[in-house]
Amino acid sequence: MNLQGKPFYLSKMQEEWVHHTLTGMTAEEKIGQLFVVLGPAYGDEELKQLIKQRHIGGVLYRPMPAAALKEIWKQLDANANIPLLKAANLEEGGYGANSEGTYFGSQMQVAAANDLAQTEHFAKVCAVEGRAAGCNWNFAPVCDIDMNFRNPITNVRTYGSDPEKVCRNVEVYVKALQSCGMAAACKHFPGDGVDFRDQHLHPTYNSLPADQWYGTYGKIYQTAIDAGLLSVMVGHIVQPAVEMEQNPALTFADCLPASQSKELLTGVLREKFGFNGVVITDATIMGGYCMSMERRKALPATLMAGCDMFCFTPDIYEDLDILREALHTGELTEDRLDEAVTRILALKRKLEDMLEPLPEIHASAWKAECADRAVTLVKDTQKLIPVQVQKYPKIKLVCIGEDTLPEGGSMAEYTTHYLKEKGFSVERYDPMTDDLHGSKNLPKDRLTLMLVNLPTASNQTTVRINWCKKHALDTPRFVHEEAVAMISLNNPYHLQDAPRVPTYINAYSPTWDALKASLDKLLGESTFTGVSPVDAFCGLPDAQL
Repeated sequence: MNLQGKPFYLSKMQEEWVHHTLTGMTAEEKIGQLFVVLGPAYGDEELKQLIKQRHIGGVLYRPMPAAALKEIWKQLDANANIPLLKAANLEEGGYGANSEGTYFGSQMQVAAANDLAQTEHFAKVCAVEGRAAGCNWNFAPVCDIDMNFRNPITNVRTYGSDPEKVCRNVEVYVKALQSCGMAAACKHFPGDGVDFRDQHLHPTYNSLPADQWYGTYGKIYQTAIDAGLLSVMVGHIVQPAVEMEQNPALTFADCLPASQSKELLTGVLREKFGFNGVVITDATIMGGYCMSMERRKALPATLMAGCDMFCFTPDIYEDLDILREALHTGELTEDRLDEAVTRILALKRKLEDMLEPLPEIHASAWKAECADRAVTLVKDTQKLIPVQVQKYPKIKLVCIGEDTLPEGGSMAEYTTHYLKEKGFSVERYDPMTDDLHGSKNLPKDRLTLMLVNLPTASNQTTVRINWCKKHALDTPRFVHEEAVAMISLNNPYHLQDAPRVPTYINAYSPTWDALKASLDKLLGESTFTGVSPVDAFCGLPDAQL
């Protein structure tokens, strides 16, 4: 294995450290290095002992204040003979590690801004604020393609449905992030977003023909690898066409999730794409991993297929025992174990020498600029915009979904305050008191403004607008009698449930900057510049009316 070449580019001295360290390790120590555990799943003392006695290779913590997280890392480091990999999910900004950091926005928001400089800013905020909290490994970017608007997971986490746009953004993000001393982990190989189901619950499928996969998802990963990508996170996603092309003896029933597929990990990722970095599974507590075979067989099969590390575990002690027994029986070979640990050590040594001084960033300004540039006017068939207080002095505000935004505070209260400052009177829709009524008495000087914040989430199989139970009185039923506008702060596909809304805006992120920018543009105080990264009409002809 060439550690002086891509992606590690270790010096001779650094490479010697890797080999010397490996030579001095016991089998127990090597097996421990294969695991990244979720810190909050353990008590402080238990976690220290797992690191000291079981030699766990990495830890991930959920967001907390930077000072508190750095103190935790300091205590854990004191128990580690080998430096820890300190992971975080920085998909939306430094907020993913540092709760005081920047909630920048979604990847789709960045893509909608249609400027790769915004992608670079986004990556630098993630790296600098993540490192400020002591982290060195980012489980991002998401390299999936949102090909299926019904997919409940990919959605705004992606750079959209255009493979070329995804590819360009991923390349810039990886280079910018790693230039700031943070390792990237592109996910979820071989690619989510084709299936409409959730790999958290069971294995899902990337059903593209092999040639189409290589021209889309495959191109994205090859581009990231060529850009120096240090790690890949593998999904519990089956790609039957590519697997069977690699091994014609396989049938559809034989095909395994990528996290257990030698055809995909060794045949394609390693050999065809030339990737020599660390390969880590997505969480092995997910149904997509657990349902393909019994765990006793799955763990050694995963390593033998080409994975180097496991993300999370339902029982770390059981998993360590399984691999120790697999090494004894030969289901896991010493050569494959040494190969995996060599890459893990190389990544750790690389990160130790990537700790250049943190570059200056302008997180708040960059965040606001990106949000403003991303807001997209999908349609305005009633020619409503700009909304003028002289014509529509009354606003009926209908809020759907989560009112409290991730940054704190109420979406409804902010919007009400904003509109009142502009001279509008605002009435909040209340499903408990509003009743059925006809249309003849609807005020002609009133705008019904609908704010929707329905985030996608794992284990949530659909993300749809569920109108209120009381006769669905919050639906935009009187679109011909009164002016109606809808702003989505998250999922860009709400026209499937409100196709006749004549004015529809996507903001892609539930942030104050995105909300303010959307309201500013609705009132004509700034212009729309966002370019939709997806088909917001969901292929439905009536949504364009």
